[in-house]
Amino acid sequence: MPKLIGISDIHGEYEKLCAVLNKISPQKDDTIIFMGDYIDRGAKSREVVDKIIGMQNVCNCVYLIGSHEYALLHADSDEYYNYLFWNYGGVQTVESYGSFENILKTHGDFFKSLKFYHLTDNYLFIHAGLKPGVPLEEQHETDMVYIRKEFYGQKHSLPQKIIFGHTEFTSPQIQDDKICIDTGCGKFKDAPLTAFISENEKEYFINSNDL
Repeated sequence: MPKLIGISDIHGEYEKLCAVLNKISPQKDDTIIFMGDYIDRGAKSREVVDKIIGMQNVCNCVYLIGSHEYALLHADSDEYYNYLFWNYGGVQTVESYGSFENILKTHGDFFKSLKFYHLTDNYLFIHAGLKPGVPLEEQHETDMVYIRKEFYGQKHSLPQKIIFGHTEFTSPQIQDDKICIDTGCGKFKDAPLTAFISENEKEYFINSNDL
């Protein structure tokens, strides 16, 4: 059976991304949902984006937007998001691309094409989560990429299990109705990148520190 794979919060850590992908060894019928925060903090944001785009030649790929891509796309038009971009890792992204202008020249179409969530029969993949009590089709963009405690602190009402990132923990946080796979990659030096995998009705994780 094909694997369903979720990867979130890479944050410019190209080597950790490659390590995870090599361990998973995705095949053509597998699907990877990249769940946002590809850029900022780590030194190789451009390489990360090139790599995940190139994975379309290997397997099925879905690309979601994270809080850092959201801030990037609004940095020129909104003072608040400009502050977020430059103060939460954007400097490293600019260094990776050579200039701020070059980010959108190089990968602007990709960033503007990112989806807010991906829904399957059994899972909803999203960067940060959902506002409790609000129907999926009425969710606000900023909640889907920025929400934290209000979401993961209580159960949701969707039939699908939600796979999300954005809020870092030292290991995957497994609840009955949701799983967070952000394990601090890019924020902490030795923190691994963790992938969620569903295969043959089993769920497991692979991270960049695994042997």
